[in-house]
Amino acid sequence: MRTLRLSLLGVVIAGLVLPVAFSQAPSEAPTGFDNLTNGVTDQPTFEADRGVFEERETIDDGLGPVYNAQSCAECHQNPVTGAISQVTELRAGHFDGTNFVDHPGGSLINDRAVDASITERVFGGNEVRTFRSSLNTLGDGFVEAIDSNTLVAISNGQPSGMRGQFIQVPVLEAGGQLRGGRFGWKNQHASLVSFSADAYLNEMGISTPLQPNENTSNGNSVAAFDPVPDPDDDNTDVETLARFMRATKAPPRDTALAATPDAQAGSKLFDQVGCNICHVRNITTSPPGTVINRGAFTVPDALGNKLIHPFGDFLLHNVGTGDGIVQNGGQSTRNRLRTAPLWGVRTRARLMHDGETLNRNEAILRHAGEATGVINNYRNLSTTQKNQLILFLNSL
Repeated sequence: MRTLRLSLLGVVIAGLVLPVAFSQAPSEAPTGFDNLTNGVTDQPTFEADRGVFEERETIDDGLGPVYNAQSCAECHQNPVTGAISQVTELRAGHFDGTNFVDHPGGSLINDRAVDASITERVFGGNEVRTFRSSLNTLGDGFVEAIDSNTLVAISNGQPSGMRGQFIQVPVLEAGGQLRGGRFGWKNQHASLVSFSADAYLNEMGISTPLQPNENTSNGNSVAAFDPVPDPDDDNTDVETLARFMRATKAPPRDTALAATPDAQAGSKLFDQVGCNICHVRNITTSPPGTVINRGAFTVPDALGNKLIHPFGDFLLHNVGTGDGIVQNGGQSTRNRLRTAPLWGVRTRARLMHDGETLNRNEAILRHAGEATGVINNYRNLSTTQKNQLILFLNSL
């Protein structure tokens, strides 16, 4: 009976994700690992923007003084620019018995520096430590175009013990006004401009008017190693990076594998055991012309009223794998993580937020907490059924 109840809840959730103010049937969002635009920009503009995403920054461009990568593509390029990778970053801090406290200089511990003397390290006493895998950005324009009320409806449709947490976070380009978070492992960003500005600073050390303060090395100033006056970029690159991501297609299915009888059986099992409660199959974006990001962006025709299949709910959950880190969402998010959207997961060999799980079965079994009932359903499957479900995952 529990399996049936979870399955029916998944059906109810699927019926809640169409914006109620727009009744025209949505069209399928374009998918592909083909380096082609989804229509937000023309192809020459898309290719030029991709070049900025792939550009390797130098010290003269403002790189560093502490940083993780020289380009966006270093962390997002498998199998095409903008997709996932196996790259991880390190975060650390400590729990004082009540709250998570950032490591000196912030929870992000950069891997690289322009001078060996300012290389960051994890200090003793910072026992909360985790790796974070880089995320897919393909199709993120569609994710940005999801109405926040749609995310709230998904949460409200989930059973009380599995209800995802919806948080609101600042939209940097709208003066810090709040919107529903959806990007990053902690849903710490609500817009692609905010996401780009944050990554530009924290992953590459490039400051902008939206993120004007240069990073430190474990809390110590590195101004002596920064020859470029701040801000390093006037937001031009940030806007270009956001435009590139908005124009990417969503990750495609392996249609040949998905068509096999075993994968189709696995698809049904995915719903029957309750995976689809959090890994939501279908979400419809806001109608074209909808003003989002607190007035900073208008949903274009290429992104509006599109049906996407992210296999994620863009909500925070405690499934026993939370890393203890707090970012924009407050202390209640400490042990929660965003449901990983499974579209494109077949291109990832190292799984979960920390990349420490190496096969699909282990990743499933690592779930606990809110997902305990679902995982018990999975455990009760036969070996053949488990293999069918995993084959289905390999088609995503």
